[in-house]
Amino acid sequence: MKKICFLTVATMLGIILSTYSSRAQFMKRLGQTIKNKVENRADTRTGEATDKAMDKVENGIKGGGNHNSSNNPNDEAQASAATGNNNGSVQPTLTTYKNYDFVPGDTVIFASNLSDEQTGEIPSQFTLIEGQMDVQDVDGEHVIRTVKGATITFTPRMSTANYMPDQFTVEFDIKNQAWGLNHFNIDFGHRVYYSGGEGILPGIRFTDEDVTWSDIKVTGPFPEPLKKMTGSEHPMTWHHVAIAINKNQGKVYIDEYRVINVNNLSGKPNNVTFNINGYEDSYIKNIRIAAGGIDIYKKVTTESRIIMHGILFDIDKATLKPESMGSINQIFNLMQKDPSLKFEIGGHTDNTGNADHNLTLSQQRADAVKEQLVKMGIDASRLTTKGYGDTKPIDTNDTPEGRANNRRVEFIKM
Repeated sequence: MKKICFLTVATMLGIILSTYSSRAQFMKRLGQTIKNKVENRADTRTGEATDKAMDKVENGIKGGGNHNSSNNPNDEAQASAATGNNNGSVQPTLTTYKNYDFVPGDTVIFASNLSDEQTGEIPSQFTLIEGQMDVQDVDGEHVIRTVKGATITFTPRMSTANYMPDQFTVEFDIKNQAWGLNHFNIDFGHRVYYSGGEGILPGIRFTDEDVTWSDIKVTGPFPEPLKKMTGSEHPMTWHHVAIAINKNQGKVYIDEYRVINVNNLSGKPNNVTFNINGYEDSYIKNIRIAAGGIDIYKKVTTESRIIMHGILFDIDKATLKPESMGSINQIFNLMQKDPSLKFEIGGHTDNTGNADHNLTLSQQRADAVKEQLVKMGIDASRLTTKGYGDTKPIDTNDTPEGRANNRRVEFIKM
């Protein structure tokens, strides 16, 4: 049998050699063939590893549990790696945001809502000051696109030009074609690179490796893990930006990292203006501006409930967004310091959609918050949950901002 196999191979090699003009040509082609086989085998192994991770995610979904059902944090990391963008970026998780401490203001004064906007048109909630922008469908949802070319500047369309309080927060998600995060500025009444603006709060300049609070010359370099994700190796990667300002104090967060923390700000904010240098198309979504801030330690001693707008979920789901960890960490720390505290976790929605569905969804969301707190170490007996759906609004349901205020989680002291 071995002799037959050997003769067969030798015959085939002889035929192949006869078709080439020289032995060198044959060896070159053979070497390329072997290289292709090795690369294909490596791709197959990579694909098999990804398939196994995706199988875990799919099995979890089929099992009916939410994304927090696993008690092994490594499972969450594996699932995150499997669901990364095509450019190799890893999606954020509750685990990666475990030390996050950003908490949004307690009253939403602007919330972008692009779901009903026409693609290709300027979004109606914004005033375009210069450049070109429109609504596009990206990753299955409507987002703002700023078009490559001239500098693009736009601001939320508000009833007054100067609408900002002394204490406020700003949040949004951003990505662009060439970088994870670059060529972007956010201003509060005058452009970052323009002189003047006396008496106005300085703006903020973003690059692919740091953030600078202009005029006061404070720069926050990115930590290495973040820098790797904001460089040219990871374009078209969504990054969550959060800014908190209270008079002279200011903080800037990129994803789960706090990159600037200052207490020497000066000037008053007039508005929030987005400015993008048009070196490439950029994309922005989930813009939210909120007034005030939450002092939960004061609220728990003077009031019977704590209202939180920073515990966020995927659209029409009970899946906690990673940036919810700032608010959840506040409740966790409060309960750790005072073991006598017990809360009812109340889930509330706006009135969009079916009332029965909203009631069920709000209950599932309250349960998801409890599950996360229990996973972090809070005794389950100290927490109860109740979904109220859209039955207890605290604001109008006729505006995006009103609906954003009605979508909330309340902690009612028992």
